[in-house]
Amino acid sequence: MDNHLRDATAIVGIGQTEFSKAAGRSETQLAAEAIMAALADAGLTPADVDGLVSYTIDPVEETELVRTLGFPEIHFSSRVPYGGGGSQGVLLHAASAVSSGIADVVVTYRAIKARSGERFGRAAVGGRGTASHSGSTAMQWCTPYGVLTPASWMSLNAVRYMHSYGVSSQDFGRAVVQFREYAANNPNAHFYKKPITLDDHQSSRWIAEPAIRLFDCCQETDGSVALVVTSAERSSASNEPILIAAAANAGLFEEEIASNHYTRDIGVMGGCAAMAERLFEGYGIKRSDIDVAMIYDAFSPIFLMQLEALGFCAPGEAKDFIAEGNLGPDGSLPCNTNGGLIGEGYIHGLNLTTEAVQQLRGKSSNQLVDPTTALVCASRTGVILRRP
Repeated sequence: MDNHLRDATAIVGIGQTEFSKAAGRSETQLAAEAIMAALADAGLTPADVDGLVSYTIDPVEETELVRTLGFPEIHFSSRVPYGGGGSQGVLLHAASAVSSGIADVVVTYRAIKARSGERFGRAAVGGRGTASHSGSTAMQWCTPYGVLTPASWMSLNAVRYMHSYGVSSQDFGRAVVQFREYAANNPNAHFYKKPITLDDHQSSRWIAEPAIRLFDCCQETDGSVALVVTSAERSSASNEPILIAAAANAGLFEEEIASNHYTRDIGVMGGCAAMAERLFEGYGIKRSDIDVAMIYDAFSPIFLMQLEALGFCAPGEAKDFIAEGNLGPDGSLPCNTNGGLIGEGYIHGLNLTTEAVQQLRGKSSNQLVDPTTALVCASRTGVILRRP
């Protein structure tokens, strides 16, 4: 494949609001705060911005941001399908726009009130409830049978995965315990100073038995995250730029946005595997080059399934990889060092990207020793970032 995007662009600014359960202000206000923080981090102003990228499910309209922040002229805007599974797609869009010359400075953002506003984890039919959140007509085959929430959607895939490879709830719990350990050291995390044991995980109530317990679930969070992307040449004058070394996306026939129940084997994340091939082999990057990984963990089962689809483990071996301590700071692949979406908060996965930037800048709450290359994966979208 043509890898002209490799190292052509860089993230030059990151910003976020606090992550809470009751923001007390609109999504537009949250987005504006995160964007201004990201621009300040980059040493830029709204006058420098000429591109905007977000998600089809983000409630903040571009025109509202133009009015709110005073962007003088926008040359490019786009929306990425899905939410979490497409979360890294915003960087693919932004890098493509900048590298092609369509825009010079692109802001990517996600603003969400998933606790005090529309709660994605709550069952609802019609309107703007959870059933419509998937954006998929295939939900008509699930909803009548009680498959109403993200946890119930994912549980079907997780149970098949457990059956195929002999995976247990305890295996999921070991990953969660590590994420909560990271979160306990992160002042921005919902579970700051609140580590758990495997017994705590196993004592948490079932959400979708036998696959998903309460502690296997990400947080319902109010907040916003923003990143600023520009060319690698321009980034040399910015504050600690991080290069976008690779960006990829893949969606396969019969895959759905969230209710991914129609592929040949629902216990395997085929779209993630296809994306990984483009991300690694397509850009000539080896898996052994990755010093730290941020892997989408809306529910712990899909974290294990992605480890395997990405090629870090053979099918069915993620449970052993985790049990050996490889996710920890001294492991072979430290993962989700902010606590992940399970431990820190859920901004549809974009806060995993900011944590990757912080690690490469040497500013994480759980700082590793001199990482130079980071992977951020969200099911079927992914990026590889590296320090210049």
